[in-house]
Order: sequence, then structure tokens, then C-alpha cells
Amino acid sequence: MAKKQTAGRDNLGDFAPKFAELNDDVLFGEVWSREDKLSAHQRSLITISALISAGNFEQLPAHLKIGKQNGITKDEIAEVITHLSFYVGWPKAWSAFGIAKKVFTD
Repeated sequence: MAKKQTAGRDNLGDFAPKFAELNDDVLFGEVWSREDKLSAHQRSLITISALISAGNFEQLPAHLKIGKQNGITKDEIAEVITHLSFYVGWPKAWSAFGIAKKVFTD
């Protein structure tokens, strides 16, 4: 079961309470908890791939850490980013590798 998420409320609860609620309760609550459909490991791989594909690198460190907690290994993330590099672009892969290297060597 995915860990209860509070990042929305912690960071935006006073400023954007509805967005915080949707983030914590719907996205990380209802969607991520559907482990009978996709495991947390699979959801992390999908999410990380989507973030890299879109160039959303600000969100990537947090999701790489979550992915690591969900069992993604250094070798696995290296293979995912290498594979993505041919589909989403070499510069995005370089950027993703820089972030992943920090997360997976800590």
C-alpha cells in the first residue's frame, strides 16, 4: 500500500486547498492505491517515464525517491532512461541521469 501523501497539504494547503486535496487524496490516495491493477513499482516506472518525457525535471527527484522506495533499482532506472533517450531525446536523458545519479547514489 502506498504511503499516505501529505505533500499537497504541506506545501499548498493554505494557498490552493482544493489542489492540495486532489493531490493527496485522489492522485496519491485513490489512484496510487489501486495496486490490484498496477503495482507501486509499475506506477513509479510509468510516472518517472512520463516526467522525463515531458521534461518535468523539477518533479523528478521526488518521484525517483518514491520509485526507489517502491523497489526500482539503480540498474533498472539506468535501463529505463537509456531506453527513453531514443524516444524522448538525448538532452532529456542526460538531465534525467544527472538527477537519478544523485538519488540512487545517496
